[in-house]
Amino acid sequence: MILKAIIDDQEYSLNVPEAVLAQGEEYFARLDADMDQGWQMSREWVQHPNQVERCQIVADKLLTALENENQKLGMLTAGYILSRMPDVDTVEIDIRGEIQNTQFIRQS
Repeated sequence: MILKAIIDDQEYSLNVPEAVLAQGEEYFARLDADMDQGWQMSREWVQHPNQVERCQIVADKLLTALENENQKLGMLTAGYILSRMPDVDTVEIDIRGEIQNTQFIRQS
């Protein structure tokens, strides 16, 4: 599956193999368990992040992975987004420190 990540004016096309989606479920579940405890989203504490907020949090991790050229983490975080929001094909990641401004574009 392909997830496009738009960061500022750059577009990344992340080709996430089906194996990552299948084998990454343990990692995805750990992310969910961490977020079940609540999460600091920019200046706001979110006690119970919903599915979109969880994907926004993980998109922020994807941004860090891309900035650090960490391909493994990039694939896992893109895989999380695709596994939790399978109809999304593009994520526009906010780079100004406001996680809640990250947007998801669904397939037409």
